[in-house]
Amino acid sequence: MRSVTYSMGVSLDGYIVGPDGGFDWSEPDEEVFRFATDEVRELGVHLMGRRLYETMLYWETADQNPSLDFPTLEFAAIWKRLPKVVFSTTLSAVQGHARLASGDLAEEIERLRAEPGEGDIAIGGATLAAEAAALGLIDEYRPRVHPVLVGGGIPFFPQHERRVDLELVESRTFRSKVVHLRYRVVRQAVS
Repeated sequence: MRSVTYSMGVSLDGYIVGPDGGFDWSEPDEEVFRFATDEVRELGVHLMGRRLYETMLYWETADQNPSLDFPTLEFAAIWKRLPKVVFSTTLSAVQGHARLASGDLAEEIERLRAEPGEGDIAIGGATLAAEAAALGLIDEYRPRVHPVLVGGGIPFFPQHERRVDLELVESRTFRSKVVHLRYRVVRQAVS
């Protein structure tokens, strides 16, 4: 069964954007960028909310900029062909290799898990990830922790009153002192 993963850059105090809406502190260096590119390369589909979709639209045409370096062009090519499902109540159409969600989040994930195919199902955006977490649908949390405290903003971890036990399955510290952590959700066996 395909895993549902949630991976983003996060400040040490737990935010994906600061109180001013900025996230310039999470701009990856070359090593972290290559790591993130490899992570996206292994995906089968990416689920996202409207705001993340609109932010990532840049990558749909980035390959047309001849001044970009190879790693950036490589990421653009991988992102462009990756299937995406957008959850929005305000958009009536999406571009590129994307479609608007036809069901609620749990239905979409159930459908995608049942489909033949390889690669994980990624969740992007704090609001959509919080909904998936509240429903117990996330299998792995993969924060890339940046050495900065931003003091507030949009949290990486959903704010719901539910305990989730995690098992660390991988960690890596980059030269930039960004730390990648990969935690698998510990599911209790049903008897």
